[in-house]
Amino acid sequence: MDFWPEFLASSWGKEFVGGGFGGIAGIVSGYPLDTIRVRQQSCTPGSAFTILRHVASTEGPLALYRGMAAPLASVTFQNAMVFQIYAVLSRAFDRNVPASDPPSYKGVALGGFGTGALQSLMLTPVELVKIRLQLQRRNIPDNKNQITSYRGPADVARNILKQEGWKGIYRGLTITVLRDAPAHGLYFWTYEYVREQLHRGCRKNGQESFRTMLIAGGLAGVASWICCYPLDVIKTRFQAQSQSTPLRYTGIVDCFRRSVKQEGYNVLWRGLGTAVARAFVVNGAIFTAYETALKCLFINNNNIHANIKTENAI
Repeated sequence: MDFWPEFLASSWGKEFVGGGFGGIAGIVSGYPLDTIRVRQQSCTPGSAFTILRHVASTEGPLALYRGMAAPLASVTFQNAMVFQIYAVLSRAFDRNVPASDPPSYKGVALGGFGTGALQSLMLTPVELVKIRLQLQRRNIPDNKNQITSYRGPADVARNILKQEGWKGIYRGLTITVLRDAPAHGLYFWTYEYVREQLHRGCRKNGQESFRTMLIAGGLAGVASWICCYPLDVIKTRFQAQSQSTPLRYTGIVDCFRRSVKQEGYNVLWRGLGTAVARAFVVNGAIFTAYETALKCLFINNNNIHANIKTENAI
């Protein structure tokens, strides 16, 4: 009976719950744009608007949300762990900063780097399943390349494990780490720096406005995506292939070489506009939900402690 009140009253509990709310807000707000981005990266010709119109007319508007169950089911835990790991590492990498002060920018960047590397272990299988579903076409008679039709995230995961084993479920882990480690370092550094510039002193007193959270979170997302975008294109193409179709690439280096040779260096930036627009919306929502949840939990902290003491006394 005492676990949840005590958990929510702790810093670990607040970071965990706040990160979970932020993750859900980010998935729901930006998933259609994510589907368009993945299709642009995987050789689908046309602008974002052309792809949007084509998908809506041939597959229905709900196709834009295909595969959302996989990240949504895991995002609460995943995002909560990301913010919790970041909170620990940002302090661990710079122990000279007093606990009463916010982490230094050095600690923020290094903590974000370590967080990105560690969260890749959770993220790789989720993104693999999501990408396979997002690239699946339905109700298209002339689609000769689609051999396997998946019924949902669980069906994709079972199919991958059956045909490729655990190695298959972690296809793309290396490039996910290479993408996410530096991107998360820049991500958290940009957010902390921009919020402090927009609202002086807010890193210490936590009194920033919704406008500050939205702008700082949005710009952090944009900066991190621009930083890692070519790697994300290669990751999408590499993870999109399965054993049910002829393998186009033998590895991430081969994927890079073939993509550039066949389509030029511009292919590495295909869909960037869509990704940047999505990044601003999604990460503005993530940090706003995260910071708001922390404030609500902080406000109720004294009441929780009081209730715990009362129950223990009784």
